[in-house]
Amino acid sequence: MPEGALTRIRPVPHSTLRIFVLHHAGGSHLGYRGWVRHFPADWEVCLLDAPGRARRIEAEPLREAGALADHLCEVVRPELDRPYALFGHSMGALVAYEMTRRLTDTPPIWLGASAWSPTPGAERRRPRHLFSAEGLREVIVRMGGTPRSALEDPDLWSYVEPLMRADLELVDTWNPDPRAAPLTVPVSVFGGADDQGMPPERLSGWADHVEGDIRHHTLPGGHFYFTGRTGALVERITEDIRSVLRRAPGRV
Repeated sequence: MPEGALTRIRPVPHSTLRIFVLHHAGGSHLGYRGWVRHFPADWEVCLLDAPGRARRIEAEPLREAGALADHLCEVVRPELDRPYALFGHSMGALVAYEMTRRLTDTPPIWLGASAWSPTPGAERRRPRHLFSAEGLREVIVRMGGTPRSALEDPDLWSYVEPLMRADLELVDTWNPDPRAAPLTVPVSVFGGADDQGMPPERLSGWADHVEGDIRHHTLPGGHFYFTGRTGALVERITEDIRSVLRRAPGRV
């Protein structure tokens, strides 16, 4: 396993389920450490990091979604000895979708996709990774979660800018594979009611890519709708996974 790719805040050796959490563009597992305490005590939460951040800061970021999905599939394969689920926010949801398409021999029991849809949007016309520095700052500020004052700090910006450009290139250049079969695993879709970049109507596009059970959750807020309300989101995640487990009791 690549060093630093997977973080276990609370190891649970005999867990009944593992859930892998994938971060957003420009992010890392550090933004999700506080989530762990909200999950059931007998679940093991594994936080994943793409190259180029946190303990993997020296690694070159991957700029293509398939390449990152392949990379993270190799990270998680040794951990798939029990029922598991994938959850990703924004870029993380895109990568979790691509991972689910690849992990067909040992598929997840559930996929959670937050603030991302397989239906391409405006980023096709305006590739954000090519914006000027000021334009890129505006993109990040509109997403929420990072104050403009922080982005104007030269030292912080020297770290954030290349990483955001790499991650947004991954998102902006992704295209759905026309040969891809619809997902057969249960999917839950989460989004903010006021997310201008990924509004609820766009999230309805998941219906074209999922064959079977799909649930939609629209919560108050913008792109980072869970800020300050992580417990409420994890409660919905937990209930949806438990619903899947109740329908397939032999999986636990």
